[in-house]
Amino acid sequence: MKQELEIYIHIPFCVQKCAYCDFLSGPAGKEEQEAYVRALRREISVASKMAEEYEVSTVFLGGGTPSILPPEAVDGILRTVRESFSLSPNAEITMELNPGTDGKEKMEAYRKAGINRLSIGLQSANDQELHTLGRIHTWQDFRNTYEAARKAGFVNINIDLMSAIPGQTLKSYEKTLERVCSLCPEHISAYSLILEEGTLFWNWYEKTDHPKDHPPLPDEETERQMYERTKEILQGYGYERYEISNYAKKGKECRHNIGYWRRIPYLGFGVGAASLFEEQRWSNLRDRKKYVETWSENEPKEALLLTREEVQKLSGREAQEETMFLGLRMMEGVSEAEFAARFHHTVEEIYGDEIRELEQEHLIQRKQGRIALTDRGIDVSNHVMACFLQDEGEEESS
Repeated sequence: MKQELEIYIHIPFCVQKCAYCDFLSGPAGKEEQEAYVRALRREISVASKMAEEYEVSTVFLGGGTPSILPPEAVDGILRTVRESFSLSPNAEITMELNPGTDGKEKMEAYRKAGINRLSIGLQSANDQELHTLGRIHTWQDFRNTYEAARKAGFVNINIDLMSAIPGQTLKSYEKTLERVCSLCPEHISAYSLILEEGTLFWNWYEKTDHPKDHPPLPDEETERQMYERTKEILQGYGYERYEISNYAKKGKECRHNIGYWRRIPYLGFGVGAASLFEEQRWSNLRDRKKYVETWSENEPKEALLLTREEVQKLSGREAQEETMFLGLRMMEGVSEAEFAARFHHTVEEIYGDEIRELEQEHLIQRKQGRIALTDRGIDVSNHVMACFLQDEGEEESS
């Protein structure tokens, strides 16, 4: 029986950079896009030789804005995946899509190409908030996109939402949640805005104590209320929280993301894409021009090696740490039996002191052979996960 493998494909193009975005993306012309897709398909084909004993269970096209590509380019990329890898017949194949870069014809073409799940970047149902974010679409544009997706036959759709947007109020955020829930998407991802260095928002709100001509950020109390209302409103509409920031109708959880939190091996293709394969991590080149040149000017095997950066062979302790802090993101938590089977040590042997302390603080709970965050633990999840990271100089366990 073949081992499970996931694939991530990075499309680094977008119409314009949003004010909050620090992702590896930006505008590009037709010729640059075509050259990138050729290099991408070549990388996928060459890298497949290392995964002949694996079967691909999920494929995720992220960005950037993958829907900026013409449908024939998306079809070509997925055709290369099918030709190069053993793809499961029921593989989840997701593509991120932004309103304003799509249409009815594109939707139908995506379906024919094999896309069976869409992730639509809405962020807010308030047009003023969308403008502040630097989005190129309106709420009505999103509605048109969503309806076109349904008419094309998509029955598994995620909608991305954002809270703590400059100028956003608790009332406007609640209205966004209500509007989106009324459409009955299968999945909703709800994230709080983070000011990332190098973004417009960082320059506006972190480089000065008194931002001028920009709407204020919600205060800490309002942000906390938004966080609480997300859970209350979504659960009221039948969405189950299965990960800190993700909610789904029963059976519609994102399989690709769950695989990431469970440390299923994955290969990332394209600029900046990360991989975890046979307990080794690496990232690809982050320079688009250099990435394309590497694949056009070198022999396949050499290009594959030149594409990779930050190659790291994980130690046993590092793999254990990842298992804990990634697994704890899910509401079901970490399986003690799976941990012991993978590492030949029980969780108690490795993290007994940490677990007892966190239990006493009512931040985690052990139930039916699993270790999971409590409601209180979810609120301070970063603190909990940090408890499972090895202190510098601490002796490593095998």
